[in-house]
Amino acid sequence: MKTLRTIILFVFLAQILFAARIDTLQVFSTSMQKEIKALVVSPQAAGDSALLPVVYLLHGYSGHFSDWAKHMDLGTLADRYHLFLVCPEGAYNSWYFDSPVDKNFQYETHIIKELLPYVQQRYTVQKNRNGRAITGLSMGGHGALYLAIRHSDLFAAVGSMSGVVDLLYSTKRWEIAKKLGSYEGYPQRWESRSVTNMVDRIASADVKLFLDCGVDDPFIGINRTFHQKLLKAKVAHTYIERPGGHSWSYWTNALEYHLLFFSRQLKW
Repeated sequence: MKTLRTIILFVFLAQILFAARIDTLQVFSTSMQKEIKALVVSPQAAGDSALLPVVYLLHGYSGHFSDWAKHMDLGTLADRYHLFLVCPEGAYNSWYFDSPVDKNFQYETHIIKELLPYVQQRYTVQKNRNGRAITGLSMGGHGALYLAIRHSDLFAAVGSMSGVVDLLYSTKRWEIAKKLGSYEGYPQRWESRSVTNMVDRIASADVKLFLDCGVDDPFIGINRTFHQKLLKAKVAHTYIERPGGHSWSYWTNALEYHLLFFSRQLKW
């Protein structure tokens, strides 16, 4: 019995000492002149000498940087796939682009030019595109695609879960107009930022692409349209539809598919 207790204690201590670590960062944004939080999950393997891949994981509309960690065990996934997970702040409704209307919403600049270099300096992550991917849900699905397409020199792979791939799905909801101006007044701003209109750029970007949406999701129609556009343009990509709707039960299940996909695309 004493030996069994010793083994149990050893296993418990090993889990504490060698499990993934979760840090909450505060990164000063020079573009927005404020501190912005982010979550970084470091896998157990981060203690080794090799640099590891990193996946940026974006939250959805009305969410914050801590959403993913509140709904699932990110540490176990980081350990399983031997990669870092970074959850940036998307400020509830930033849509992850630089707003031409509101100087307090410059989240493309923040993630690409402020957070990404900060993570590279502080953690043992891969420093080139071959070791970096990005994905997200809903608003974050659109944000991941938007950032990866526009910065294909920084990302080797990108995913989208239930992504709002066409901002014109609704020009009145989700406060997008507060970031871009009204669609009636500035249609070009809306159309140029909708990833469904960026197929030509995707074709030349050489980014591995994974699209995922539930069949009961309100955005399944625009995802199917985007998928067909990619097929017509002969853009290689992985597209999956599964039972489910616009919910955390779908996204927490989907994330492991994305990480498995990334683990086969990224190099280290």
